[in-house]
Amino acid sequence: MTTLEAITYNHRAELERLNERIASQLEGSNTLMDKIVMSLLRTKGKQIRPLMVFLCAGLFGCDNEKALASAVAVELLHNASLIHDDVVDNSPTRRGQPTVNAVWDNHIAVLVGDYFTSSAMQQAISTGDIRIVDVLCNLGRSLSLGEIDQIYNAREHTLTENNYYRIIDYKTASLFVASAEMGCLAAGVDDERLKALSEYALLFGRCFQIRDDIFDYYPSELVGKPTGNDLREGKISLPLLHVLGRTELPGCAEIKALLDTDKLSDEDIERIQAFARDNGGISYAFQVMEDLRVKAYKCLSIFPESANRRELEELIDFTISRQF
Repeated sequence: MTTLEAITYNHRAELERLNERIASQLEGSNTLMDKIVMSLLRTKGKQIRPLMVFLCAGLFGCDNEKALASAVAVELLHNASLIHDDVVDNSPTRRGQPTVNAVWDNHIAVLVGDYFTSSAMQQAISTGDIRIVDVLCNLGRSLSLGEIDQIYNAREHTLTENNYYRIIDYKTASLFVASAEMGCLAAGVDDERLKALSEYALLFGRCFQIRDDIFDYYPSELVGKPTGNDLREGKISLPLLHVLGRTELPGCAEIKALLDTDKLSDEDIERIQAFARDNGGISYAFQVMEDLRVKAYKCLSIFPESANRRELEELIDFTISRQF
């Protein structure tokens, strides 16, 4: 059993209520929508974001309806963003299954994503806490801005490390930050402790995305899923950004020229991946994650020892160390 599986098991009661509430919220009278929703609910992901809500609320002994509704809201909005991202990226699969746009077309997929977004708002409103609603609304803005930023930078080839962090803060970390803040607010906490958990969640989210990006620099057969897709779309992440900044490296100019071409071949992708691996890009990314982990632990140090604090520490450890 992995660390994440153990934490999930410890919170199986909360997650069971979460999934029951999601199914109930999405239930409707439209046959096609119900068919699509059922197919999506069968392939739910790891649900780390709602787990973050429960862990943060649980730090303060909170396990109430506000926390549940907040967790449902963030999970629904996360899934809405994935549905819309698949349309933008024209992705044929997600989590090993055909995407909504691949099966039913983009028109239907956009509407399904909108349905999830509206359902998320309903759950946030049900808390009766305008601060929770505000967090969810800001999250929706961040997700949209992150996608636009990523598209712009991929097209204009203007990505720097600062821009990279801004994009992953918008697209990935914002979900964890919102989860932590909603968990605190559900527990009636709106002080320095909320700020500490919000900062922890930002650092966690950065680690989560950096670790995910590292996978893209290894062969597909090693990772167990297609890799190099970000590179094909012009999305340059931390391992490659670091080595491209070292202009003295042999072959750096050639790699930059390759990245400026309209279409990369499989051989080009393999060459770029190897360039990042062989010149310290992966080790640099791991060092960055280690620095982030140290800062995240410091954020949690203000809280008394507890099972929830240990699980938050274990969660970032697992995120950094997870294998292919």
